[in-house]
Amino acid sequence: MSATTTTRRTATSAPPSPQPRRRGRRERRERRNWLAGLSGWIWLAVIILPIYYVVITSFKNQAGFFSSNPLLPTLEPTFDNYALVLNAGFTIYLANSLIVTIGAVVPALLVSFMAAYAIVRGRGRFISFTSTVFLMGLAIPLQATIVPIYLIITKMGLYDSLLALILPSAAFALPISVLILSNFMRDIPSELFESMRLDGASNWSILWHLVLPMTRPAVVTVGIYNALQVWNGFLFPLILTQSPDKRVLPLSLWAFQGEFSVNVPAILASVVLSTIPLLVVYIFGRRQLLGGLTAGFSK
Repeated sequence: MSATTTTRRTATSAPPSPQPRRRGRRERRERRNWLAGLSGWIWLAVIILPIYYVVITSFKNQAGFFSSNPLLPTLEPTFDNYALVLNAGFTIYLANSLIVTIGAVVPALLVSFMAAYAIVRGRGRFISFTSTVFLMGLAIPLQATIVPIYLIITKMGLYDSLLALILPSAAFALPISVLILSNFMRDIPSELFESMRLDGASNWSILWHLVLPMTRPAVVTVGIYNALQVWNGFLFPLILTQSPDKRVLPLSLWAFQGEFSVNVPAILASVVLSTIPLLVVYIFGRRQLLGGLTAGFSK
């Protein structure tokens, strides 16, 4: 009897072995990475601080900029800097940038979308040669082609025009657009193409009713990326235009810097105005943009 009671007591008193392991796993899962969180906040401060400085300085007058703390907002904000920039022809530069960006991005998207579909679904030596040509376009730097482009634009009689900026910008947007869109189109199941073929659909109906809806995040991502490149382009406007009424925003900011070399708040006001269209585009296209970037990283 005593042996059985002692074995029962030891059996009941001994704790089960897996519990400490489970607690250890829970404690490991509940540990927070404070170093990563602190690094994230530091990086956020590094990004936001210049934006904060540009915005608050654009509302200061010239005397308040030199006399006050640069990181403190002014107690008497003014819109005189924005009025000065708008009266100096900023609306013309903004319209030119919109025309050049839309005129370069939309044709580049259409051509690259159809070219990517032909590369993915087509067969033959010509298709493979076309794909190789587009890939070779990624290896050619823009700075190396500025002299031939200048000569071609001059021979065509397009110098000092907005079309002189649209054509080369659209051409340089094609290689990366074709590469990204073709990679997305390869993930579309072949059964969907075959089912639409059996239903009697043509290539155009397959392209616009199947491929476009399934690659819409990629199309929006490529469009926003190309729009940023064209919008912030400086070399083409500097070399291929000359008249003040043909200037775009990057070149006009450089001109404002020379005109208002002492008036720093006016320069920063022009910077704020030039970023508003990009902010609007991001607000309306952020869902498609994030979807395209997430799909790209998941491959």
